[in-house]
Amino acid sequence: MPLITITSLSDQRLAPYANMRDAELAQRADPSNAAAHGGLFIAEGELVVRRLIHSRFQTVSVLTTPARLQTLGNALDGMSPDIPIYLANQHLMNDIVGFNMHRGVLAIGARGGGLAVADLLTRRGPLILLEDVNNNDNLGGIFRNAAALGGPGCAVVLSPACADPFYRKSLRVSMGSVLGVPFARSVDWRQDLHTIRQSGFRLWGLTPRPSAQDITGLVREPAPQSSRVAILLGAEGPGLTEESLNICDNRVRIPMRPGPEVDSLNVGVASAIALYCLGTASTP
Repeated sequence: MPLITITSLSDQRLAPYANMRDAELAQRADPSNAAAHGGLFIAEGELVVRRLIHSRFQTVSVLTTPARLQTLGNALDGMSPDIPIYLANQHLMNDIVGFNMHRGVLAIGARGGGLAVADLLTRRGPLILLEDVNNNDNLGGIFRNAAALGGPGCAVVLSPACADPFYRKSLRVSMGSVLGVPFARSVDWRQDLHTIRQSGFRLWGLTPRPSAQDITGLVREPAPQSSRVAILLGAEGPGLTEESLNICDNRVRIPMRPGPEVDSLNVGVASAIALYCLGTASTP
C-alpha cells in the first residue's frame, strides 16, 4: 500500500478533504448540482470506509491516523495498490477537515455515472419511491431499512427534490447501505411514477388517512403471481402530494393507536414497517 505521511495543512493532495463542512453546505443546498461535489463523496468511519472499498464505487483515496491504520489493515489490503493512503496525526486531520474528526478515518469515493429509473424496472422489488424526502437522517435510515428488510431485489427511486444519499451524514446513518442498495434519481417524477406502474409494479402510497387500506390486511390479499410492489413515501410533515396519491393503485396506512399527540409515523419508521409487512407476507 502506498502510505503517504502528511505534515502540512496546505498539502494540495488533500484538497478533496479540506473544509468539508463548507463544501457540504453547497452540496446540501442543491443535491443535483454536480459542481457542488465534483463527482466525489466522503465516506466517514471504519465501517463505511470498509463498505466503500468492497462496493461497486471507486475508492479514490483514504485519509487516516497511524493508530486507525492498524485496525483498517485487512480492509486496505484489498484495495488497488495505486490508491493513496494518507497518514496524518489527529490534530492535523482535524485542521484539514475543519472539525474534530473523532472517527479517525475518511475516504474519497467516486460517484460514477449513476443509475436511471429504467435500470431498476426489471428488479423483483420492492421499490421504495421517495417524494421530496430532504432530511439526511431519514434518507440514510431508509437505505439501511432497504438493505435489512427489502431483500436482494430492493431498490430506491428518489424524486428530484430528495436529499443526496451521498451526503456524508446520510451515508453514515445508512451504515454504508447507500453503497449497496441500487438507487436512481428521477428527472420527471410524475411520468416516472406512471412508468413504474406500467412496468408491472403496484404502487402503494403510504398515508395516515383513515380512509386508506390497512397494510396488514392488504399484504394478505391474493395478488397476481407477477405482481411487484413499489412503496411510495413522502417527506415529514407534508407527506405525499395529492397528484402522487392519485397515481397509486392503493392508498395504504399503518394502523396506529388513536391519540391526540401523534397523527403519523416518522418516514423512516414507516418504511421499515412497510418492508417488514411485505417480507412477512412473502415468507412461506
